[in-house]
Amino acid sequence: MLDPVRLRLLRDLAEHGTMTAVGEVAGMSSSAVSQHLARLEQETGVRLFRRVGRRVELTAEGHRLVGHAHTVLNALEAAEKDLREADVPRGPVHVASFATAVARYLLPAVGTAKARHPQLRIVVHEAEPAEAIAALRAGRCDMAITYTYNLLPEPSPAGLNRQHLCEEPFLVALPSDHPAARAEVDLRDLAEEQWIAGSRGTGDHQLIERAAALAGFHPDISHTADDYALILHMVRHGLGVALVPEGGIGNAAADLVFRPVADLSLARGIEVLTRHVTPAVQAVRDLLHDTATSADGR
Repeated sequence: MLDPVRLRLLRDLAEHGTMTAVGEVAGMSSSAVSQHLARLEQETGVRLFRRVGRRVELTAEGHRLVGHAHTVLNALEAAEKDLREADVPRGPVHVASFATAVARYLLPAVGTAKARHPQLRIVVHEAEPAEAIAALRAGRCDMAITYTYNLLPEPSPAGLNRQHLCEEPFLVALPSDHPAARAEVDLRDLAEEQWIAGSRGTGDHQLIERAAALAGFHPDISHTADDYALILHMVRHGLGVALVPEGGIGNAAADLVFRPVADLSLARGIEVLTRHVTPAVQAVRDLLHDTATSADGR
């Protein structure tokens, strides 16, 4: 039978790429890591990795075993937590989520949890999707709330459970007196405008570029900001126009309008990722579903 400790080291090797990095994560020397993985290779009877310079590259068989390792290790962690929690949702559930989902979905879930599940405690960690997924893989959180853009599809993260929460449309943010501020905005009318986009990552830049390409122009992305409230202030002050998710509008000023794009659906799918599902994790997923349904119905 394969040793779970060695499977965990193989999983970490697939993520970090070197014996030294795996040793730092696992709290052991790189030589001990190497010995464990050599032993795992002997146990399986197949070649799992090869050295390429200072890094280690997994073979096809190594990648296959990593997939099995995710399944086995997630199941073991789920069994441990399930035995501790029994049938009653209790204890802390650490949730990593991007800011607008925290405000719109997670905080209402926290409020409901206090009345519905008194022994359940939701711990909130703000993190962008890539950071949240890394924290989930490393065991620093139990759940990650992330998103993907409908024009930029991505595969499901390996070894994680993925559950769709809701669709959140993107709207064009414009000054209310802008000539293009009709019921639906033709992006071609904004071809000469400056655009404002997020400064963390490139996904929202790619979304604007993809949408603009479909409309036949290349956008001038001149300004960047992390916070949607700041982006909307920049729109108010005439720095440009922006694509903003519905959840990022908040209490926007009356001199701004938000309009859908004509002849093009722009949205992000909000998703809940987990490594394993215990009563507590399932309770939080149910609470998030309830708050998302309520938000869609407003």
